Amino acid sequence: MSRTTAPEPVDRKDDQALPSQGLTHGLKQRHLSMIALGGVIGAGLFVGSGAGIAAAGPSIVVAYAISGLLVMLVMRMLGEMSAANPASGSFSVHAERAIGPWAGFTAGWAFWFLLCVAVGLEGIGAAKIMTGWFPGTPEWAWVALFMLVFCGTNLAAVKNFGEFEFWFAALKVGAIVLFLGIGVLAIVGILPGTDAPGTTNLTGDGGFFPNGSEGLIVGLLASVFAYGGLETVTIAAAESEHPVQGVAKAVRTAMWRIALFYIGSMAVIVTLVPWGDKAVVEKGPYVATLDHLGIPAAGQIMNVVVLVALLSAMNANIYGASRMATSLVARGQGPKALGRTFGGVPRPAVLVSSVFGFLCVLLSYWRPDDIFIWLLNTIGAIILVVWFFIAVSQLLLRRRTEREAPEKLVVKMWAFPVLTWVALAGMAAIFFLMAREEGTRVQLYWTGGLTALLAAIGFVLQKRRGPVSQDA
Repeated sequence: MSRTTAPEPVDRKDDQALPSQGLTHGLKQRHLSMIALGGVIGAGLFVGSGAGIAAAGPSIVVAYAISGLLVMLVMRMLGEMSAANPASGSFSVHAERAIGPWAGFTAGWAFWFLLCVAVGLEGIGAAKIMTGWFPGTPEWAWVALFMLVFCGTNLAAVKNFGEFEFWFAALKVGAIVLFLGIGVLAIVGILPGTDAPGTTNLTGDGGFFPNGSEGLIVGLLASVFAYGGLETVTIAAAESEHPVQGVAKAVRTAMWRIALFYIGSMAVIVTLVPWGDKAVVEKGPYVATLDHLGIPAAGQIMNVVVLVALLSAMNANIYGASRMATSLVARGQGPKALGRTFGGVPRPAVLVSSVFGFLCVLLSYWRPDDIFIWLLNTIGAIILVVWFFIAVSQLLLRRRTEREAPEKLVVKMWAFPVLTWVALAGMAAIFFLMAREEGTRVQLYWTGGLTALLAAIGFVLQKRRGPVSQDA
């Protein structure tokens, strides 16, 4: 798409100031910093990475490094746009400004759908841990309890969300740092009762690429979706005390967080534990590693950490979904009742997002073999669709901002526009790889169908509304 045909910036409430939406600046810098730090650590890392290791072997480190580079580019682009125009709609607002209202509608409601379904999935995962500790208790009751707690948290002032996420993130960061510390000590042979493994697990049992390029591809696809959730920090930044500085700081620390927590963890795990160990998948790679090292009660310790990660994700996703819905309504792209605020909190949006998430949980019991599977397949590649909109938006908005308000470029994309095009090429490659793999092909098609449907609705709404007044 050429820059000359892109629509000019439009006058939207969400582009101006938060008070137009009734939201407040209730998040402190310490909240935002910890949300940014802990947002990268999720259940996908603690549990889901096991399947990637089983497929890719030691080369999972390469897979996480490649996908990590892509995520860093995406976050840098998003950070540039969010620092220039902080908005609770984040990339949805940027897509609307750069491409048109239909793009903002599509990206925003697709992300809202993803977050709501994810809330249900995280609730189910947390409930399974609780029923393991309390046998005989129904899973749905635990999910309902968690939903009530975090719905209540998000219905109150935004600072309550910030406090919950601050402590959740602190626990996750502490756990991952402790794990990395123990792992490094074991690798160098300093940990009592252990011998340095050397490169045995990295080069033995099939070598560094035991399943060749196909295994690396499966690991790459698994790693891409483990990074989801980083986008929430740019949504939260709009309600912080200093939105521009907050976004800038969060984005600038993304590189070392990804390198340390994700790539570092994978390197420690595959160095210490044989990649073919069934416990890596059955127990999770972190539990398997601690068990391998003979750490007492490793399983229960990690269950607590995973539970915290799941509850943190539930809390953050209810928040993110409610703010995205509020932003969309403020721009005339959703039912007005959903965007009302009370005491600076979009309570109808919080309630609807929570109820939708709980409905997904009920569908997992009522219709596990059709509707629930459809939901899972539909959200399979949404995060890639969102990243695509982010990259295209940044490509169009960067030159416009340089021309009209260069002082707003507090954060700049590296080597623009080369790395933006590199990121777009990387996304296209992942879409292609998903189409090749039988396990991800269905997800790609269903996600594509949802995206096309939302885009069609967005186009119709855009045509009905007619020309939009431009902000000179």
